Amino acid sequence: MGTGHVTLVGAGPGDPDLLTLKALKALQLATVVMVDDLVNPAIVALANPAARIVQVGKRGGCKSTPQSFIERLMITAAQAGENVVRLKGGDPFIFGRGGEEVEGLLAAGVQVSVVNGITAGLAAVSSLNVPLTHREHAHGVVFVTGHAKPGDSGTDWAALAHAARQAKLTLVIYMGVSGAADIQNQLLDGLDGSTPVAIIQNASLPSQRHCVCTLDALHATITAEDMASPSVIVVGDVMQGLLAAAQQLSRQKPASAAA
Repeated sequence: MGTGHVTLVGAGPGDPDLLTLKALKALQLATVVMVDDLVNPAIVALANPAARIVQVGKRGGCKSTPQSFIERLMITAAQAGENVVRLKGGDPFIFGRGGEEVEGLLAAGVQVSVVNGITAGLAAVSSLNVPLTHREHAHGVVFVTGHAKPGDSGTDWAALAHAARQAKLTLVIYMGVSGAADIQNQLLDGLDGSTPVAIIQNASLPSQRHCVCTLDALHATITAEDMASPSVIVVGDVMQGLLAAAQQLSRQKPASAAA
């Protein structure tokens, strides 16, 4: 068996400037880099010029490299003595299947380490100058996926809504755009329809855009604004100021047009 090693590296939300120094060092030492589909090519370009780049794209709703095949690739390369970087969008341990990969690598006797990256849910709200927690508005935050594993019943959104209301929590929903209608309907079981919501697409990238609405208008807003993946949906009172500003701007538009 070789003396190779695998490092799961979080590439962050997309902006190369948000990459950590530790992630950059790992990329520069890699002999093989296995890259997820949503990783910015500008980040891949920072890797060791001699490293072999292997695209192992995974994107919901599209043709993807099977997870089991990716894990076999990592194990085989490490056992051959390679220094492998598994480059993953966001953070490897937040909806990145990093836990599954660590388990598989350790079971095969492969040394593995993890370098965290800034997760999209945090980068998205920070770009809007909005916090995820606030002493007056949110005592905690929940990161939750809107895309359930096949055969899994998925998140109990109604129960989560009641918990969020009672505990004053911000909800950060990943991969929720396609199921927004159902998510909205269930969240309304425990949250007011006037609860502020933001949808942020392509967080941290030049193509980032966002819209703000109330919970009872979530699905209609996504449809009207043609919001698409990758997007995060943020639900909670931390968005009050942003919603108020958007509503004020909307009220001013007719007057400006008339002028």
